[in-house]
Amino acid sequence: MNIALEVVCYVIHRARELVADLNPLDDEPGKHALDDTADDLPEDDDAGGLSDSPEYEELKEYIQNLNEDERVELVALAWIGRGTYTADDWDEAVDVARDEHAKNAARYLLGQPLLADELEQGLDEFGLSCEDVDT
Repeated sequence: MNIALEVVCYVIHRARELVADLNPLDDEPGKHALDDTADDLPEDDDAGGLSDSPEYEELKEYIQNLNEDERVELVALAWIGRGTYTADDWDEAVDVARDEHAKNAARYLLGQPLLADELEQGLDEFGLSCEDVDT
């Protein structure tokens, strides 16, 4: 993995903030946190939802401003965290990510409702953690 841990952790942190700000937990009596699903997330389209948020635009711009290798590695890392690939399949995951999402990586990644969790799990597969980053 060539992408800096600080870059991945920044994306994780901002993605968590984005989801928390736009989709606060529903504290109505009788409802459990497990009742909140990805279906409850705002849609990422031009008509509204996440794409209307300044926080979304900021994170999208941050990802777009990464070099192509970094964007592709973010996609591959999310796939590893999701279980689509394993850490042993890193090169293949990167190649497929480059073929499928080199140009639209930011939009693709920000369309993943569990992006922060997937990136965090991907780091874990490599024995890395955002706790290793100086804050």
